[in-house]
Amino acid sequence: MKALPLQGIRIVAVEQYGAGPYGSMFLADLGAEVIKIENPAIGGDVSRQTGPFFLGDNDSYFFQTFNLNKKSLTLDLKQPEGRTVFEKLVASADAVTNNLRGDQPDKLGLTYQALQHINPKIVCGHLSAYGRDNDRKSWPGYDYLMQAEAGLMSLTGEPGQPPARFGVSMVDFMTGAVASLGLTAALLGAHRTGQGRDVDVSLFDVALHQLSYPATWYLNQGHITERVARSAHPATVPCQLYKTADGFIFLMAMTDKFWQVLVGILQDEALLQPRFSSVANRREHRDALTLEMDRVLSQQSTAYWLETLKGQIPCAPVLDLPQALQNPYIRDIGMVRTVPHPEKADMQILGCPIKVDGQRMAGRAAGAMGADSVSILSELGYSGSEIAKLKLAHVI
Repeated sequence: MKALPLQGIRIVAVEQYGAGPYGSMFLADLGAEVIKIENPAIGGDVSRQTGPFFLGDNDSYFFQTFNLNKKSLTLDLKQPEGRTVFEKLVASADAVTNNLRGDQPDKLGLTYQALQHINPKIVCGHLSAYGRDNDRKSWPGYDYLMQAEAGLMSLTGEPGQPPARFGVSMVDFMTGAVASLGLTAALLGAHRTGQGRDVDVSLFDVALHQLSYPATWYLNQGHITERVARSAHPATVPCQLYKTADGFIFLMAMTDKFWQVLVGILQDEALLQPRFSSVANRREHRDALTLEMDRVLSQQSTAYWLETLKGQIPCAPVLDLPQALQNPYIRDIGMVRTVPHPEKADMQILGCPIKVDGQRMAGRAAGAMGADSVSILSELGYSGSEIAKLKLAHVI
């Protein structure tokens, strides 16, 4: 493979747990040197101790999931000597990113205002729960809280049931990805103009933004989007779960063209009724169409319909987690990669969804806490004895 797109970019990451590390891992995958700052006083990133599955001392599968290809530098930013090390690192870096509470970047001096005198080109990325410029800036916050307050839980699950969260922390992951997009855009600007800046992204803002078109409908037309049975699309029919002889299939005939193709394949007279002839009619008679589709599709297995419809009608099986990860297709496309780890030589991790020059990037396991401290400090000009003193003082 050619040089990766972000090769030569150095990013200092003051981060822990999920959202921040998830986003910066994309940057590391794409070739950036991401130096993860871990506080030795608290054992580093808290996710090193997030179970239930561990990899030796102070490491876990959870931690590895979000920290591939990164370096680890132990550093207590609150000690003067630690601040000195940090500022030397900033002088050599392109960006500093953090996912702290909104009031912490100012207190710790992680903003552009605090760092521009060291490096005018430095880009400072801030990922927080609620942002840094409002009366919630000091509030802690997590993914599930955002799903609740931004209205996402009210749209998830079956009608008549309690609100439900997504099965995984999608707000964390979306916010991490958006933060890395913002940081990359600011890096391009800084390399063009020589001027750095702050870039802010919050969990709440991203969660609210995910309301997308239901928000636009409500803000302009007062329309309230509600949950629809069978995880159906609120406006387009058929687009939902349907019963088969042995389970369910998710089928999406989103346009009249797809509907005509589907009717031609299914060859059932009831589906030719005028009340099903257009998108608007199908939406009006959704419940009746569901009964007819269930009747037809229940005559054969899910596997049969997938084979019959593939490549013609957008459709998918409904798999549980083991089935999804045992699906031969994900191995064929390289979405599972083996990343050797000292405690598990054949550790498996999901592959990066970004391809460069038609290839997925290789993965390197996250190292032990502080594994790169000596090499990074040596590069910054610290001697062996100076590094030993920093370690003795618990700065690193």
